[in-house]
Amino acid sequence: MALTAHPILARAAGGKYQAMILGCIDPRMHEPVRDFAVRHGLIGDYSQFTIAGAAIGVVAPAFAKWHETFWENLAASIKLHSIESVIAIDHRDCGAAKIAYGDDCCSTPDKEDAVHRAALAAFRQEVGQRHPNLRVETMLMALDGSFISLG
Repeated sequence: MALTAHPILARAAGGKYQAMILGCIDPRMHEPVRDFAVRHGLIGDYSQFTIAGAAIGVVAPAFAKWHETFWENLAASIKLHSIESVIAIDHRDCGAAKIAYGDDCCSTPDKEDAVHRAALAAFRQEVGQRHPNLRVETMLMALDGSFISLG
């Protein structure tokens, strides 16, 4: 029996793809992020970068050693995949937020919203400085798998 290539795998490594999705390492995030990609027609059309805290891992001073790795990967995705946008998806009850900003940072919904709004705003600003032609979407995922746009 002859094997045939999966249609997604048959595409060129370099080429035109829609986006990069930045997500968190939290195991609770994997399926909801994939569901998000399915709902937005991105399956087979996005690159993915996963780091503790998502946008928090890219901008928080506590994780400074990680920052350049993300920016180099984003630049590679732009070069290799000609992406048009980057989508950062943070989530509620994020352990990396507590590592970066202290246990009290997310002790109330208002504090948690403020932490994510600030991190996602810093992320948008930095993407804009480094890649002004790249569209940026910033999302916050609730633990029920729903998403709200922040910014």
